Amino acid sequence: MGSSFSWLAPFPSPWLSGIMNYPQHFFLEKAIEKASSVFPSWRDGTTAHERSAILSRWSYLIKENTDDIATIMTLESGKPIQESQGEVAYGASFLDYYAAEAIRPTSAGGGFLTPTPFTTAEGGPRGKVIAVQEAVGVTALITPWNFPIAMITRKVGPALATGCTALVKPSELTPLTAIALKTLADRAGVPDGVFDLITCDSDATPDVGKEMCSNILVKKISFTGSTRVGKQLMKLGSDTVKRLSLELGGNAPFIVFEDADINQAVNAAMASKFRNAGQTCVCADRFLIHASVEEEFLLKLKEKVNQLSVNPGIDKGTTMGPLISSSAVLNVQKKVSEALDDGAECIAGGSPLEHLGPHFFEPTILRNVSLESRIWNSETFGPVAAIRTFETEEEAIQVANDSSTGLAAYFCSKDLARVFRVAGKLENGLVGVNDGIISTASAPFGGVKESGFGREGSQLGIAEYLNTKYIFLNV
Repeated sequence: MGSSFSWLAPFPSPWLSGIMNYPQHFFLEKAIEKASSVFPSWRDGTTAHERSAILSRWSYLIKENTDDIATIMTLESGKPIQESQGEVAYGASFLDYYAAEAIRPTSAGGGFLTPTPFTTAEGGPRGKVIAVQEAVGVTALITPWNFPIAMITRKVGPALATGCTALVKPSELTPLTAIALKTLADRAGVPDGVFDLITCDSDATPDVGKEMCSNILVKKISFTGSTRVGKQLMKLGSDTVKRLSLELGGNAPFIVFEDADINQAVNAAMASKFRNAGQTCVCADRFLIHASVEEEFLLKLKEKVNQLSVNPGIDKGTTMGPLISSSAVLNVQKKVSEALDDGAECIAGGSPLEHLGPHFFEPTILRNVSLESRIWNSETFGPVAAIRTFETEEEAIQVANDSSTGLAAYFCSKDLARVFRVAGKLENGLVGVNDGIISTASAPFGGVKESGFGREGSQLGIAEYLNTKYIFLNV
């Protein structure tokens, strides 16, 4: 039998332990073999409408158990309870979307016919060109701790809709949320082996990743996490030429132009930067404010930041919770200290909140941040807004694009021509205009450059789990 593992959550509790650990190759190989063995019956033995109905039931059960799931999520990850409740709804929305998408012809093993006969070559036979979509097979889905429901449903939803089977390796920091999802999936009627969890501690995680990438029965890897690990998975999957989707790190710019509605810009900045204590891959990190509106923007931003209630996420009224670990706090503290040494000015926050525990850091605003500072050049994953000014649109775009990553970007402007011009020049997979939270199940989510490739959500998300087969029919 396998062992179990424990972990230190932002809210240590005696029941955050005893989760099944899968370090042994035997257990993981058996799980992969099981997913492979049930794949044909799931793909061919269920109709698109049956798979759609199961996804709908799963979504219903998730929403019906919102309070319990949100409580588990908050205790594991630390995010404020209202954010956890919001994520439950957000996660369920992917199942609703893919339940509807499952019955579309291109998602359910359909395809297209050419309208008139074609020839294969000059003088060749006349025939019909047929293209069909087929489920890729066994999928291995690796998800992070910061959105422990939505990142699972965003991957499992389209996988199951197309007829794939799914093995999910959730973060070792939020396994209970994943187990709650799996329990409800079973109740919704997902057959045994079609959706399984591989839970393990951080020591076993590299071995699990290697097996998923090297096992020939696994046909598709989808990973959300750091750029460093994403690159490792690409290398590991190359020997068996795995189909890959990678949603990796970001370092999002947030530009406020001189014609922006400053109140709207501040609200968007607060939503993007301080949600989940800044621990999202799409949160704004690098703020570029036009020099003519910097003082007004900073005054209003500081006022909003000072209104944040930083406390344990389970407490009523908390608007910003802890970071995921004490090491995360140390990382943020080091980056802030380095930025100050490089000449930045701290106008709000800047320190750990030790009286609340080892996982808390003040919401922080730094101005005049150097372009050479680590806090500017790398993803912060913490509640720090690093701010610089600019003079021209061209300068703002150049600085915003000066990054190895390209996941999300945001800007605020009331000039419609500028909106389309700047959106077109930003080197990012997602662009938010006059808003700080833009993700939705019906929109394609993903990055460019070292932020990865592939898309989740929307019809493009379901295409990640389909192969296209061309058939020529001689008529």
